[in-house]
Amino acid sequence: MTPLQIDWHSAENHLAVNPLQPDGTAGLADFLTAQGLSHLCLFQTSGSEGLPKWVALPKEAFLISGRAVNEHFEVTAQDHWLIALPLHHVGGFSILARAHLSGSRYTQAQGRWQPAEFTAMCWENGITLASLVPTQVHDLVQARLTCPDPLRAVIVGGGGMSQALADAAVELGWRVFQSYGMTEAASQIATQPYNPFGAVFDVKSLQVLPHWRLHTDAEGVLTVSGPALARGYVTRATSGSWTWRPMPEEGLKTRDHVRLWTHGTRSFLQFVGRESGFLKILGELIHLAPLQEQMENLARQLGWSRLPVLLAQPDPRAETRLVLVCEAGSGDPAPLLARFHEASPPWLRVSEAIRLDHIPRSDLGKVQMEELRELVLR
Repeated sequence: MTPLQIDWHSAENHLAVNPLQPDGTAGLADFLTAQGLSHLCLFQTSGSEGLPKWVALPKEAFLISGRAVNEHFEVTAQDHWLIALPLHHVGGFSILARAHLSGSRYTQAQGRWQPAEFTAMCWENGITLASLVPTQVHDLVQARLTCPDPLRAVIVGGGGMSQALADAAVELGWRVFQSYGMTEAASQIATQPYNPFGAVFDVKSLQVLPHWRLHTDAEGVLTVSGPALARGYVTRATSGSWTWRPMPEEGLKTRDHVRLWTHGTRSFLQFVGRESGFLKILGELIHLAPLQEQMENLARQLGWSRLPVLLAQPDPRAETRLVLVCEAGSGDPAPLLARFHEASPPWLRVSEAIRLDHIPRSDLGKVQMEELRELVLR
């Protein structure tokens, strides 16, 4: 495969098209030209009603982000990246900018993710740096694969690792560093401080990269601003017409609850959860993410290779009920639920366990919650 070549300083726009979903770009390039929009990289995200929605990032945003990440991880021309994430996602694409700026090499993995093949590629190519998502780290741990000697840092994004998963990876020699970011930020906003011997901060203490300005409202909801932020969004209506929506001057108000603090000269961020992750059961306000993390940790202890999902469903009496969704081929849910309930208050119970042929996930391993709900309701 010919490596993707990006001219970082040209006015030409780059559409990061998912090769498995090539539709949805008709008329987009002409619309951008007519609007005078140039020097952009566009990434498709989930729009309302399934309509195409593209995040428009200046090429300069990737260079600004790349400089900050390179400095954070002490990247030099002697480094060699392995791109194991798709190039139509910022997690994979941003590595191209980092390599361009540092003069480091990169190798792109091909085909479906296979943890043993990834490890072999790291050995064979002398890989020193890579980016993965938590599900990939889980696969490495479950396969009991040890970290290749040259690999000095694995940046983990696209979701949160539990501390238990990070510790299990470290036991196998993987120097994993949790990051927090989003498409609109050209990848990372905050990342665990780098140490060549592995992370010395916990996975919830993430150092804010210097080009970002962050603040929260009274509820702890994060707003992001800075020079690497997206310029706006391009959306297409059912009629086929395109619309440009610029980013507000005050920045991007996210749906993420975070905690911000400073330690000496450094600023830190802890991701608390998304607005949709807070719900009530029998009048008690709970946060779903820690419960999902607890369930995953218990499943790993029981040797599950395919992790289950806690799904919140409406309930006329309790407001919300919890359903455990398991994949075919995973373990028996009864011992798992017994351990979960032993550690939970009496009112916090999983009402039922459902087994599906597969749990729908994105190509980055994120659970497609709406699709999962539809499968559960069938």
